[in-house]
Amino acid sequence: MKAIKSKNEKELMKEVKEKREKLRAFRFGIAGSKVRNVKEGKNLKREVAQILTEVNARKNKK
Repeated sequence: MKAIKSKNEKELMKEVKEKREKLRAFRFGIAGSKVRNVKEGKNLKREVAQILTEVNARKNKK
């Protein structure tokens, strides 16, 4: 969480984009039975939500 708070909004949005792309690739991997670690999807969704929560909190403070 400290890593999220130390980054600026532009970096955070870039990270959200990367994690969403990983999540998309993960979902395709699940469909093709290539992925073994199914917890990865849950973790990616959680990380995206945490980042977006921080971005929205910063917007509401201004």
